[in-house]
Amino acid sequence: MKKVVLAVLVAASVTPAMAQDKTVTMKVSLWVPPAHPLVPATQAWAADIEKASGGTIKMAVFPSEQLGKAFDHYDMARDGIADVTYVNPGYQPGRFPIAAAGQLPFVFSDGKKGTSALNEWYQKYAPTEMKETKVCVAFIHDPGSLHGKKKILLPGDLSGIKVRPAQSTFGEMIKLFGGTNVQVSAPESRDALERGVADEIAFPWGSIFLFGIDKVVKYHIDAPLYTNVFTYNINLKTYNSLSAAQKKVIDDHCTPEWASKISDPWTDFEASGRVKMKDLPGHEVYKLTSEQLGECKKAVEPLHASWKEAVRKVGGDADQVDADLKAALKKYDAGL
Repeated sequence: MKKVVLAVLVAASVTPAMAQDKTVTMKVSLWVPPAHPLVPATQAWAADIEKASGGTIKMAVFPSEQLGKAFDHYDMARDGIADVTYVNPGYQPGRFPIAAAGQLPFVFSDGKKGTSALNEWYQKYAPTEMKETKVCVAFIHDPGSLHGKKKILLPGDLSGIKVRPAQSTFGEMIKLFGGTNVQVSAPESRDALERGVADEIAFPWGSIFLFGIDKVVKYHIDAPLYTNVFTYNINLKTYNSLSAAQKKVIDDHCTPEWASKISDPWTDFEASGRVKMKDLPGHEVYKLTSEQLGECKKAVEPLHASWKEAVRKVGGDADQVDADLKAALKKYDAGL
């Protein structure tokens, strides 16, 4: 009975204030297809915002690049083409050098712990690096790997190979190893592989099936090679136009808890893809030996140096950024 009375009192105190607010409809743009786990997770996030705002903040979720191409989603949030967008900073090489630290090879071992570490770390730097928008949450997917038409064991095996990288930092690794980058978005990847434009692809495991890429690749390295950093970005004009009560609702949905709620279903989906692939006829999922893995890790060391230089070029303290990331990885036991 006490809980019922308390709920009534809370509703009575909040609803009148919300009722005075102007109803706002926000467009949320995702570039993944409706079957992707991010879509229902984002719809649940949007529904909770509408409920918490007393119905004064409504959100319409648009998947499948309906409002614009994947590469354009940061600018879409900046320019108000959409009110909330799903951004892959790695789609725009050099533009977000701090975020690129989370995209270096062999950093994260786990998607869920990694998201907790990444979100806590990047929220400190996002207001500077992505100042044209409000960064709501940051997260990673479960570590992805290299999938393709050739069995890759050592860095030299990528010499002369055409690779669709997952993001710009992975692309730098491909160039370092003598390969060629083919820049296409996730929805365009299968076609690129099918037509021979690309030979290999860096991709998370479950999404290989989601985008039909399992039909055009055979070999898969069973190792956490990389992750992508993602952010949900809000148009500043839209956010600033909200009432104080509405802003609080948005802020309450831009938390570490919501970063996990949005991304955890995707992490589970990708992890299950690895298991599925191992049982699929016609595919070879193979581990690298400790020597092979060690050689790969040693070969990517120049990427850390070049990343630090990129951060310094924009006036950042690369050593501090790196130390903060390592501290977050240790705190959440998320590193390799």
